[in-house]
Amino acid sequence: AKGKRSPSKGASVELSSDGEVEEGSWEMEEEEDGSSEEMVDDYGASSDEEEELLPIEKAALKQKSDRGDLSEDDSEEEEVAEETSRQKTGQEEGESADLQLNLDIDEQFKLPTDEQMEKENILSPLDLHVIHQRIKGNVEVLQDFGAKREEGRTRQEYLALLRRDMAAYYSYSDFLLKMLMDIFPLPELINFLEANEVPRPITIRTNTLKTRRRDLAQALINRGVNLDPLGKWSKTGLVIYDSSVPIGATPEYLAGHYMLQGASSLLPVMALAPQENERILDMCCAPGGKTSYIAQLMKNTGMILANDSNAERLRSVVGNLHRLGVTNAIVSNCDGRQFPKVRSYLLRGFDRVLLDAPCSGTGVISKDPAIKTNKDEKDILRCAHLQKELLLSAIDSVNATSETGGYVVYCTCSITVEENEWVVDYALKKRNVRLVPTGLDFGKEGFTRFKDRRFHPSLKSTRRFYPHTHNMDGFFIAKFKKFSNAIPKVQKGEESAADAANSSAGPETVTEPQPKKKKLEGSKIAQEQQQQRPQPALKKRHSLQGQKRPLKA
Repeated sequence: AKGKRSPSKGASVELSSDGEVEEGSWEMEEEEDGSSEEMVDDYGASSDEEEELLPIEKAALKQKSDRGDLSEDDSEEEEVAEETSRQKTGQEEGESADLQLNLDIDEQFKLPTDEQMEKENILSPLDLHVIHQRIKGNVEVLQDFGAKREEGRTRQEYLALLRRDMAAYYSYSDFLLKMLMDIFPLPELINFLEANEVPRPITIRTNTLKTRRRDLAQALINRGVNLDPLGKWSKTGLVIYDSSVPIGATPEYLAGHYMLQGASSLLPVMALAPQENERILDMCCAPGGKTSYIAQLMKNTGMILANDSNAERLRSVVGNLHRLGVTNAIVSNCDGRQFPKVRSYLLRGFDRVLLDAPCSGTGVISKDPAIKTNKDEKDILRCAHLQKELLLSAIDSVNATSETGGYVVYCTCSITVEENEWVVDYALKKRNVRLVPTGLDFGKEGFTRFKDRRFHPSLKSTRRFYPHTHNMDGFFIAKFKKFSNAIPKVQKGEESAADAANSSAGPETVTEPQPKKKKLEGSKIAQEQQQQRPQPALKKRHSLQGQKRPLKA
């Protein structure tokens, strides 16, 4: 073949002492016509071509010779690699341009037209990613509405779109979203909604009646439980990250060494601060976590009346009290609103009262997602009316002259103002009580104004807890100090205002029947009616009375 060298049949290959092939040992093949070929060098270039090369090209050839011979296939591969790298760089530039366009679009957020909204309604599976991006853009515009708003658009249009998008993305009812938008600023509202999508960490409370927290933690670690202390504010709480054994079925749990209890449920008992040898009332005690914590702080001294209106829930209370070794508790099944009416020393004159009132549960949405859609305004007002009655009953059950007590702690697992500040402000007007600090170092202050309402300034001493700020269930805590057992009389103007407020509380408002009038007043009214009657009727009545037999003495 042309351009190739091969040894002749009779030739032999001789190596020199340096290991190089001696000259003349190779012979070039000649073509059939006998014409001689041009001599080709080792690099595939003829001598004539080598003379035509520039110095730079010759230097490049030398560098190639140092690296090794490069075949035509290698050069082709290099060309292909260069082309692919160019294509990649072009794609990256295009992607960066697209990203820049997306950023520009995000910065210039515009409300969708009616046609776009109709198309979204037609699509059965909604694009949640698009809705989420639209929520972010909408919130940014509303934060700086004057500079970023679209011309000709009002703030109400932006808020209506935001409420609609959040209802679709987070699955809330329109009523609940309106209420939450009144409570939180928009960025904090997004954080609250996101926190409700994540479950709260599992926490347990050490029962110091039977063990110490250090010993309990070591025993659970030996069983494969990953835990940490709950926080500096709690001396008994532990937070569980993960466990190789079920937390509610360990030998320590069955022996009563700890109680599964949320972190927010520890706070009301800490605010109550029960002392030894006191008389305590837990008006709504089920399932018994707070009652057992009170007994733990009292070291099983004094007396605790654990009451609940639901008899079925009292079964869990009895079981937990037995398991935890509580011996100073009495369990009762009564309506908490009837406590002051019962003339018994057992049910009156308590040193402290804890009222964990039934509520709408808007602070524990992460535990019960059904609350997102099944609560409306009537439910909120119905709960608020019941809470007012229970709080007044709890205040009446406390002895203001107690040497160590006279305190009432009111708490709910709700974040609505109607169930918290509104109820507390109502109690301040109806009874001789005042608000005192809860003794808790953290938590947000309660509202002193909300929309068009103005509450008592002392409501700053109440505390609110949120899942997105404290990583615990939403909670509200207020602490009262009773300074007089007398019930203040309500004036006529206040009475009419109270009646109007009660009438707005919903269909569950209960009015007490008026007492019957005395017999003397009844006889006077009858005489006046007889005088106003016509004479024929009086004659007939006298004749009928004469026919009656005389009454025996």
